[in-house]
Amino acid sequence: MENHNSSFSNLKSYLRALSDTPNRLARRAGSVSTSFEETSRVRARSGGDMKRSLQWYDLVGFGVGGMVGAGVFVTSGRASRLCAGPAVVLSYAIAGFCALLSAFCYTEFAVDMPVAGGAFSYIRITFGEFLAFLTGANLIIDYVLSNAAVARSFTGYLCTALGIESKLKITVSGLPKGFNEIDVVAVLVVLALTVIICYSTRESSMLNMVLTALHLVFIVFVIVIGFTRGETKNFTKAGDQNHASGFFPFGASGVFNGAAMVYLSYIGYDAVSTMAEEVRNPVKDIPAGVSGSVILVTVLYCLMAASMSMLLPYDMIDPDAPFSGAFMGSDGWRWVSNVIGVGAAFGILTSLLVAMLGQARYMCVIGRSSVVPAWFAKVHPKTSTPVNASAFLGICTAAIALFTDLQILLNLVSIGTLFVFYMVANAVIYKRYVSVGVTNPWPTLSFLFCFSLTSILFTLLWQFAPPGKPKALMLGACTAIAIAVLQLFNYMVPQARKPEFWGVPLMPWIPSISIFLNIFLLGSLDRPSYVRFGFFSGLAVLLYVFYSVHASFDAEEDGSLSQKSIELVKESIENQDHTLKV
Repeated sequence: MENHNSSFSNLKSYLRALSDTPNRLARRAGSVSTSFEETSRVRARSGGDMKRSLQWYDLVGFGVGGMVGAGVFVTSGRASRLCAGPAVVLSYAIAGFCALLSAFCYTEFAVDMPVAGGAFSYIRITFGEFLAFLTGANLIIDYVLSNAAVARSFTGYLCTALGIESKLKITVSGLPKGFNEIDVVAVLVVLALTVIICYSTRESSMLNMVLTALHLVFIVFVIVIGFTRGETKNFTKAGDQNHASGFFPFGASGVFNGAAMVYLSYIGYDAVSTMAEEVRNPVKDIPAGVSGSVILVTVLYCLMAASMSMLLPYDMIDPDAPFSGAFMGSDGWRWVSNVIGVGAAFGILTSLLVAMLGQARYMCVIGRSSVVPAWFAKVHPKTSTPVNASAFLGICTAAIALFTDLQILLNLVSIGTLFVFYMVANAVIYKRYVSVGVTNPWPTLSFLFCFSLTSILFTLLWQFAPPGKPKALMLGACTAIAIAVLQLFNYMVPQARKPEFWGVPLMPWIPSISIFLNIFLLGSLDRPSYVRFGFFSGLAVLLYVFYSVHASFDAEEDGSLSQKSIELVKESIENQDHTLKV
């Protein structure tokens, strides 16, 4: 029998493996795991277990801490000034609704399969190893790059809090622009948080609770100041008479474009699902933690948007500093800008902490699947945390944050995450309607393809068709077709299984609406976002073809992984029997 590293033992072995790539791709790329395997045999590859020490309020804290970062202090101003005007309040409500629908999809998987892999594991048990790796790789890249950018922005907010100019970054003239500002503070912050998350998840949760509580105090302060010092007339009047007035100065399209822009502020709740393996009672705690955090954050965001709109007319809001900018020119109120800087700094720490916890758990479970070295899957027996993955990604994040100006990547990160949300919504429908080896998957796959295609067509018309009656008629036709396809699928294709504990309500309507909204929001992103996504996806495909598929094939050959066709059919039949009994 070949050993686990047989394909990489020497150059001859590797060349032989490369020559067998088509066969290995055919065997491994579409291979799916099962919920039982993910929670038992695959999970055991980490050695020690992650300690179940978290409860629902810990998950709410992680969710709020992950979402209520510094993003809202910037995205709200841009969305109001450029897209929605005072109706940015509705933009946040729409984005929150979209996030909640995606959260429902995540929750069904996390309750049924409480492992640390999040979206990677969910897609692996439905669409197979290759798509799981592609989504997981994009998530890891997004996490590392966005965490580096957020860490660097901490330095700027710290300067605002201290009331000093940005003197904490060291400029090196010999380096090219964009790479010539050395940020030691960002590196120290990342390394300190890395040590904390390596030490204990329980202590990480306690630190997150403290930082989140302090951040919420500052948010409430901003809301109160806005409602007491602001004026309601700013909801309907522009500062410049030449600009459009009213609550909807940019119309309904502006509200939805604003929703696409502010959705970045909600990204972070998906990291909560990676905590599932460390939750005491997943059935009760995960739904309350994930959904509760999204709802709470939506309320806070809407109140903050209303507060901002009352402080200044929408056309006078500073897109880059909407809250602090409202007080910079006011005598006696400049101190509020410093307070906002403190609040934003706390928000950065909480969002960074949660994101770093999430990225390490994604990498840990990807390591369990053998598509990356199994070294990343190891869980330390004393700390019960994925130390190797945490340390490696922490060092990578710190190295990038040291010299690279990644502010622009904050606008590019959302495409990878929206793609993953889209995949999870598809996966939850597929899992409900398809039992491997028992039901025919093509009706479900055909529905998902047709519905996505209709959603893409609607999005393209919304973005590029000239305004007028023809556009409205075509949008209406797309909507009617989408609803008809959904109704036809709902009546003609029965569910193959129903969740034992908690499931997405109104199946398949809610995940279908989530699919549409994620495609719609993807259509609002700019061209560089798609260039980045294509570039990193291409790198992920090359890594899979030249390394991952061979490592995975070796693991299957030596018994560490297998397709286990008989177990797949057995589990499907058991699930079907359970559904019939229910």
